[in-house]
Amino acid sequence: MTLTFFWIFGVIAMGSALLCITRKNPVASALWLVVTLFALAALFVLLDAQFIAVLQILVYAGAIMVLFLFVIMLLNLGRPGPTDIRGPAGLLTATVLAGALLLLLRPISEAALPSSIQLPPGTVQALQQQQGIVGSVANPLFDAYLIPFEIASVLLLAAIVGAVVLAKRKL
Repeated sequence: MTLTFFWIFGVIAMGSALLCITRKNPVASALWLVVTLFALAALFVLLDAQFIAVLQILVYAGAIMVLFLFVIMLLNLGRPGPTDIRGPAGLLTATVLAGALLLLLRPISEAALPSSIQLPPGTVQALQQQQGIVGSVANPLFDAYLIPFEIASVLLLAAIVGAVVLAKRKL
């Protein structure tokens, strides 16, 4: 039963992602991206990663998509422009992206994985018992990955400021 739901949500995620990259209207494209993010959250729930599923919904489907829609609407990108992918070019782009995804999804042997990814058995469960699920996610985020986390937040801020500057010129 779980495998059936996994495939259903996987197909929904793939279909909505395809619709996201093939829509001409940026608002419709952003809304299809929200559907993709919700389908990914459902996949996380099926994989017993409820905390990551909640973060997926709150952070990506909530905050970041609101930011995207705000910038899209602020720039008034609802009209199709000359850079929209139409006709055979759109089909070719979708085919190339689907082929690249299939190449990425081919089975990888465990010997091909770097040694830094291979953890001793029970390590993740021991960390969760010791620190809790939130602590085992938060400690690396604010310890080893603090600089990339802050760089991402500065880039989002720069995108908002850039959108406001571009929109101000048109007013």
